[in-house]
Amino acid sequence: MSASAPSAPPATPSPLLRLRDETFDPANPAAYNLYLLASPTRLRLTAIEVARQKFVALEDYSLPVGGVPALAAQHDFLGVRGWNVVRLAVTGRAFTLLPAPLFRPGDEAAALRLHHTPTSTETVRHTTHPGLDLVNVFAADLALATWFAATHGITGRLLHHTSALLAGVVQQRGAAPPRRLYLNPGQQELTLVVLGQRLEYCNVFPCSTAEDVVYYTILVMQELGLDPDQDEVTVWGELTPDSAVFSLLRTYVRNARFGTRPGHVQYGYRLNDVFEYRYFDLFSLHFV
Repeated sequence: MSASAPSAPPATPSPLLRLRDETFDPANPAAYNLYLLASPTRLRLTAIEVARQKFVALEDYSLPVGGVPALAAQHDFLGVRGWNVVRLAVTGRAFTLLPAPLFRPGDEAAALRLHHTPTSTETVRHTTHPGLDLVNVFAADLALATWFAATHGITGRLLHHTSALLAGVVQQRGAAPPRRLYLNPGQQELTLVVLGQRLEYCNVFPCSTAEDVVYYTILVMQELGLDPDQDEVTVWGELTPDSAVFSLLRTYVRNARFGTRPGHVQYGYRLNDVFEYRYFDLFSLHFV
């Protein structure tokens, strides 16, 4: 009887985007912070070198069957332990923001239940925002949260992507910030934030067309007393300057502008291959 052939190693995942600085050494994870942004079908990740405060890797993947844990089993460093800090943000509409003085640990499920009923496959967590005096209560996939805790332990922090977006906006604004609307279109959803001296609005809407984006943008502007002909709107997300979404938005919002990356950090030159307004919420995980 002939010996059976050894099983083949897992196939290397094919990235939608993979940019790495020559200095990036995932064999020395303690030198880096690892930031992950997970949606139901995608995972985006970046790494920043702690000593130089420089982003040195940016990758984007479609998730295989089995989600992030399955991708990690095939990836060269996603499942590696020993990073200085690891933060994982999850997307979705299952979140609520509460004034910090009104929140008591242990009340997460009750607070979220006003907007979303957690299922047996979800876990409910919270993140504090000291600068905004808010608490973000959110639901996350239980299997993902379990994998994350088992893999990264006390170095890992699980949060909602709106927490990263808010932290990035606050970090980027000046001492006397104008009242402004911020848009972040993602996969089949749109995050809208209105921030002046304080946070006035934050919500995630389901969106599948350019018309959806424009509808919710104008709706929020009208409800918050913003003028589509006068007030500036900052846009991040997965768009191109000639995209149907941005073209239609500019038809109805005169001062729609693409945003820039978070400041006070460096970016490896290879990351210049992507538009500066993309991956803002991912990079903003550095400031949560």
